[in-house]
Amino acid sequence: MKELKNNEFVNFIWKNADILRGPYKKEEYQEVVLPLCVLRRFDSLLQPTKKQVLERINTVKHDAILNKITGFDFNNTSTFDFQSLIRDPDNIAANLRNYIQGFSSNVRMIFERFEFDKQIQKMNEHNLLYSMIQQFAGMDLGIERVSNMQMGYIFEELIRRFSENAEAGDHYTPREVIQLMVNLILSENQTELMQEGKIVQIGDFACGTGGMLSEATRYIQELNPKTQVEVFGQEINPKSYAIACADLLIKGQNAGHIAFGNSLTDADGHKDLQVRYALMNPPFGVEWKHYGEKIIEEYEEKGTEGRFGAGLPRTSDGSLLFLQHMVSKMKRDEKGSRMAIISNGSPLFTGDAGSGESEIRRWLIEEDLLEGIVALPDQLFYNTGITTYIWILSNRKNNDLTKGSLRKGKIQLLDATKFCVKMRKNLGNKRNEISESQIAEITRLYGDFREKEYCKIFDLADFGYHKITVEQPLKLNFMISADRINNIYNESAFVKLYDEEAYMELSRKKNKKGIDIKKLEAWKKGKLLQDDIISVLSQSISDKLYKNREAFLKALKPLFKDMSEVKAGLWKSIYMGLSERDETADLCKDSKGNVEADPVLRDTESIPLKENIQKYFEREVIVHVPDAWIDESKTKIGYEIPFTKHFYQYTSLRSTQDILRDIQELEAGILDKLKKVLG
Repeated sequence: MKELKNNEFVNFIWKNADILRGPYKKEEYQEVVLPLCVLRRFDSLLQPTKKQVLERINTVKHDAILNKITGFDFNNTSTFDFQSLIRDPDNIAANLRNYIQGFSSNVRMIFERFEFDKQIQKMNEHNLLYSMIQQFAGMDLGIERVSNMQMGYIFEELIRRFSENAEAGDHYTPREVIQLMVNLILSENQTELMQEGKIVQIGDFACGTGGMLSEATRYIQELNPKTQVEVFGQEINPKSYAIACADLLIKGQNAGHIAFGNSLTDADGHKDLQVRYALMNPPFGVEWKHYGEKIIEEYEEKGTEGRFGAGLPRTSDGSLLFLQHMVSKMKRDEKGSRMAIISNGSPLFTGDAGSGESEIRRWLIEEDLLEGIVALPDQLFYNTGITTYIWILSNRKNNDLTKGSLRKGKIQLLDATKFCVKMRKNLGNKRNEISESQIAEITRLYGDFREKEYCKIFDLADFGYHKITVEQPLKLNFMISADRINNIYNESAFVKLYDEEAYMELSRKKNKKGIDIKKLEAWKKGKLLQDDIISVLSQSISDKLYKNREAFLKALKPLFKDMSEVKAGLWKSIYMGLSERDETADLCKDSKGNVEADPVLRDTESIPLKENIQKYFEREVIVHVPDAWIDESKTKIGYEIPFTKHFYQYTSLRSTQDILRDIQELEAGILDKLKKVLG
């Protein structure tokens, strides 16, 4: 086979995958091609030491010793390789299975997660298996021909192409978005990255196929080839996990740093890990209720000592759980960590003051962990067309002018929604992409840290507010009239005495087994009590209107002196049913003489943290409602980030004259066409 460059390797593999057409849909090719690509690479790498390993397996079975012979973190003790497989076409399936089983456990696990045995069976049934093995056997992927870095590029490019051709539900982050995220977290202060022999740790705890980790590694090693990059990830999808592990092994890195399972539960594969950098694009808008038991348990038992101490968002969206999990991986040393995570718009503003979401934002902002947010263009992802955001986090914001912009105590918002170009061909929901020059421009704007058209800078308190509860006094008049007696049937305590529909349904049942007799008896008594109350009131109908509650209750109580069943809750439902709101009535007061609040007139106001509550209240409320007051026991602090509000640009409406002129021109045009048609 002639010398091939990276893209030519990819194109060769891509083209030959077409023999799968028919039994496989195009988006299913990856289930065969990616595992075979991994298998052929490992086969090529192990070829020089194959004979030595086979000689030693009679006396040595330990992977560590065999790995020392191969020079890699894996080995294979099967007598088969790709060349011997194609010499026995009649037994290709059995021999291939034997060959895969001969690998060390870390590689076998990858193929188990790929569920590759199913593909062996399927290809064999359709007489495709031998052809595919033969094609890959013809490719030399040895280390002399293809370096680890080159092989990484080839594998990543295959992953990218397959992801672009996948169905809309598949989760994949476009390469240009990854490049932008890497730029944003790594371009701030590169002094550490330039140190010779420096070990840098990067994490992605919802890593998918490992694309973000690969891109971050490439960025750092292009800056300084002598930097040692260690990557750590976790992935819940078995096939994505297999691809991520294979990608690391292909590049000669430690696949053991990729954990399998749900990062948010007790399956956290990196419990005590702290990393300098992290990037994540977790699934957003995904419900976490079905696995929430462990999360709630950690929140309640560990509080701020655990990962979710700031709060729990509603179960319909776990985005802010992933964010808290990522923050828990920050280094606490002098240099701290920088991280980036993608989300939809919901975590910016969902949740009122005191809610889980608001409390998480409050913690994030008050702890000065949020450095900035970049709004991305819409229609950028393969599986969704909505606008998304990159949150940049840091626990050591710069406060030294000699090291760059002073970010401590500040939050930067950057509107990059217009930084995109239309694609020549749509890929799923992806119709836009960010060009190289636009990535550079967004990175520059973010790094400049100056107020401009697309950039706004805020104090931490600018996103906080006090939510106050405004009360007004309860003023009621009272009368015993036919209409008001009927209103009592709307009062909950009175209604609970007798449920007519449920009572009749139970009474009609022929089989009395299982019926709650006590409940039936209670409803019977409740019905009698209801009738007695209505009877007493009906006999006392009067035109007299009371504007003082105490005076009315004094007149009402004697009517029920012989009804011991009328307790506090029921008593209240009776006199409230006989009441109506009346601005001219006296104030209602409790037993201590305090004015009671009217729950119907209760309202709330959101006041910016920087504003004085009392001054705001006097200016905005008292002038309209002089007898209102603030219930300070209900005041809460909330945080939200109304991103679009800060970049909204008012467009004045067209004048009626302009609109009328356009209508007249349209009418004239229509009339002219009608004349031509009608002759």
